[in-house]
Amino acid sequence: MSPRTVTADDKSFPPSLHGQEVTALEAPIADLATPLLVLDGPAMTHNLQVMADWSAARGLELMPHGKTTMAPALWRRQLEAGATGITVATGWQAGVALRAGIPVVQLANTCLDPALLRALAAHLTEHPEQELTVWADAPGTVELMEQALPADSRVGVLVELGAADGRTGVRDDAAALALAERIAASDRLTLRGVCGYEGALGHDRSEEALEAVRTYCARLAALGAQVAPLVEGAAWITAGGSAYPDLVADAIDGIEGTRAILRSGAYIVHDSVFYRGISPLDRDRGLPEREALLPAMRAHTRVISQPEPGLALLDAGKRDVPYDEGLPVPLAVAASLGGEERPFPAEARAEITALNDQHAFLRWEGEAPVALGDVVTLGLSHPCTAFDKWRLIPIVDADGIVREAVETLF
Repeated sequence: MSPRTVTADDKSFPPSLHGQEVTALEAPIADLATPLLVLDGPAMTHNLQVMADWSAARGLELMPHGKTTMAPALWRRQLEAGATGITVATGWQAGVALRAGIPVVQLANTCLDPALLRALAAHLTEHPEQELTVWADAPGTVELMEQALPADSRVGVLVELGAADGRTGVRDDAAALALAERIAASDRLTLRGVCGYEGALGHDRSEEALEAVRTYCARLAALGAQVAPLVEGAAWITAGGSAYPDLVADAIDGIEGTRAILRSGAYIVHDSVFYRGISPLDRDRGLPEREALLPAMRAHTRVISQPEPGLALLDAGKRDVPYDEGLPVPLAVAASLGGEERPFPAEARAEITALNDQHAFLRWEGEAPVALGDVVTLGLSHPCTAFDKWRLIPIVDADGIVREAVETLF
């Protein structure tokens, strides 16, 4: 396969980089155009180490959720930092990860497309060094998978435990154990353990949300202990973790005959809004910087209109930046991209109040903190819906130089 190069169709990359391999670039950020999503190289390296140390200290394996970035180059960085596999969310994504050479792929979802299941099984036959494990929450799911898969299938299965008002998953603990027994008896599926997603049960760190998550994680741990004797080798107990990794770790670590696996995915770039407010690893929790995750993604966008006092329109919108878990926040302004930045005055109370497809509404109080042509740096929320808007994302080093870019495969 030919190496990926920058093309004229890659948003915001300049002609000077067209034709260059994405792993061997050399350009100041000032050469790129706005709107622009960038990744902070040193901050990502820091976050990888923070999460590796945090997980190891608690006896957890890490199989980070690759659907956050859908960037095999970043998946490989996570593996190099100690992750034991990569998690994905769809059967198609599982195929991407397997073709990228990821040794252990966890599909944190049910896949019932017969043709897709057969294609995944065929890949595993050709690549015995790789593993794939999927989720199931009903006997009917198991039956449909068995109908689709060949007799020599090596597909592993985790029993998904659910909760009332949650997402997918077996709601009843006894039914979940019975499902594990059903999978263990299958002639073409292999029982790997249990799984679940606690993030749907809370959206903040209120006592109510924390108690709901704790209760669920305790149920998952108890089920894992029951299922472990049915599994050949160590049984997996795996839960989410970007918002509540501390509660997951408290519940699932140290259970005899099991592997405690965390699937946190957002940590590699963290964010400036949602995860900053909910993660126990954010620096606002009073942690020393060496132990705290740092925002490693940001957007640069230009002031293109000031149609009335207290309002500026920026050249980034819903096509460029995430907005589903909070609007972007203005961090700083400069006269040019890559120029010296100055923070917004506190008294201006600058904020992004709305996004259109290609515009952001920046409002403030008092004297205008920006001028036409200025470049505004935005902090972003929710990495999962930031990466999917860009096919190629530059990585900026501490000196403001773009030396590489990562391709996304959404």
